[in-house]
Amino acid sequence: MRKARLTRPRAAVATVCALLAAACAFAQQTEVKKDVPYVPTPQNVVDEMLKLANVTKGDVVYDLGCGDGRLVITAVKNFGAKSGVGVDIDPQRIEESNANAKAAGVTDRVKFVVQDLFETDFKEATVVTLYLLPEVNLKLRPKLWSDLKPGTRVVSHAFNMGDWAPEKTVTVEPGGQRLYLWTIPAKAAPAAPGGTP
Repeated sequence: MRKARLTRPRAAVATVCALLAAACAFAQQTEVKKDVPYVPTPQNVVDEMLKLANVTKGDVVYDLGCGDGRLVITAVKNFGAKSGVGVDIDPQRIEESNANAKAAGVTDRVKFVVQDLFETDFKEATVVTLYLLPEVNLKLRPKLWSDLKPGTRVVSHAFNMGDWAPEKTVTVEPGGQRLYLWTIPAKAAPAAPGGTP
C-alpha cells in the first residue's frame, strides 16, 4: 500500500514534467521569426504620417508591421479613412490590435491579420505605412511597385527606400523622427532593387 502511494506522486510529477517539456518544445517550434523588432510609433508620429499621406474618407490604409494597431485605428477614427488593415507576423500584436480597435469602437472598419507582409495582398490599398528596417524596406520595394496602383501613397517612419528618392521628407518634433513619402508612379519600375521608378 505504501509503495503505491509513492508511485502515484512520482507518476504525477513525471506526467507534469513531460507536459512541460512538450509545451516548451511546441513553443520553440511555433516561435515567430520577426524581421523587425516591435517598437511602437509615438502617437504624434502616427498623426504626422497620416497627414503626410493626406489620408481622407476614401482611403484604404494598410500598415505593414502594424504592432498594436494604433496607425490603422487612428486612420479610420481620426482621419475618416474608409477602412484599414494591419498586418503583423506576431499573433500577440494582432490580439493587442483587435483589443485596441474594440476599445476605440472601430472594429467595423478595421481588420488585423497575422501574416508575413511579403505574402500579403495589399493591392486595394491607397495608402501604405511602414516602420520597418532599411533592408526590409528594400526587400519590400519591388512588391510595392508591382502590387500597388499608380497614385498609392507610401509613408515610412525613420527609414528610406535606398535610391528611390522620396517626394517629401518631414522631421517630426519633438524627437526628430524622419518620415518619407513616395507615390507609386504611373509606370511601375522593374522589380530589381537597384533601379528607381
